[in-house]
Amino acid sequence: MADGAPATPDPALLALREKIDAVDRELLDLVNRRAALAQEVGELKKKEGSVVFRPEREAQVIEGLKQLNGGPLRSESVAPIWREIMSACRSLETPTRVAYLGPAGTFSEQAALGYFGSSIVPVPCTSIDEVFRTTTAGAADFGVVPVENSTEGVVARSLDLFLTTPLFIIGETSLFVRHNLLRKDNSLEDIQAVCAHPQALAQCHGWLSTHLPHAERRPVSSNAEGARLAALDTRLAAVASERAGSEYGLHIVAPAIQDDAHNRTRFAIVTHPDRHPAPQASGHDCTSLVVSVVNKPGAVHDMLVPLKENGVSMSRFESRPARSGQWEYYFYIDLQGHPQQPNMASALRDLRAVCAYFKLLGTYPLDVH
Repeated sequence: MADGAPATPDPALLALREKIDAVDRELLDLVNRRAALAQEVGELKKKEGSVVFRPEREAQVIEGLKQLNGGPLRSESVAPIWREIMSACRSLETPTRVAYLGPAGTFSEQAALGYFGSSIVPVPCTSIDEVFRTTTAGAADFGVVPVENSTEGVVARSLDLFLTTPLFIIGETSLFVRHNLLRKDNSLEDIQAVCAHPQALAQCHGWLSTHLPHAERRPVSSNAEGARLAALDTRLAAVASERAGSEYGLHIVAPAIQDDAHNRTRFAIVTHPDRHPAPQASGHDCTSLVVSVVNKPGAVHDMLVPLKENGVSMSRFESRPARSGQWEYYFYIDLQGHPQQPNMASALRDLRAVCAYFKLLGTYPLDVH
């Protein structure tokens, strides 16, 4: 072969590429057939007045496909692929407006896209409070809010807002959180301040103390906002996602600086009960509630008895001060199951009877990975 002449493609490789192209055309045809059926479903739903998005239905579809998957496609790849297909089909029926903590590049945005797919109308907000306000007012159909981190525990502001707003939970998703130190200059030298959401600063406390002990830790509304500020000032660095670094043209000076290598954040999908019904049982559900009891001996024990007597398992139990000045607390509880199950219905009824305050925050399918 002469120097500079293009290499002759391997005939076997060309044959395989032709087969892949043929399969791609078949896939496109099948996806369009699915989209046409989804449009027919949408027309029926309009006549019935029912909602377009059914989280329990989508969870069941994905779980069923994972069970049928014979490989070599990995089962964990099934969910993101089908979420995108369902998102694109759903967008043909009606646009889905989703509020989340912005700007572009936040983990909240990543969670929203991972749960709903990319065929949504994004509604970035400047704070968690604004996500709740926007969704309550109807400017967004759904909101995505962080509720718990595997390193730092609960996101207190989200839990407090569940008490004062009518929104309820219809879904959940969790995200592996990889924090990176981002900067305009590709160096750790002369960094005066590190900007990030307070949770991110806390999740990277050890690394920052070791490598940037003299730099100010400056809390901002979101990690992406920190990245935006770092893009404007070479004396600043940010703790944020790789996506935020690309969005604002920053170098990854140090990757994966979170103290916990398995750091994850759990997000709740919220909506207004007047605009969306509670999901039906999917077979793998979580029921979240917040309660309080009279401050007397044995009150917390009495609160847990109905769960034991009805065989209901508890997967989370968190307390938050009631801010009444009387050393009273709200308890945030996650239970395994759905109120349509007789034992869960009985447990909730008995629990309500012994509580001074009782609010069902939502029943929803467990996260499908």
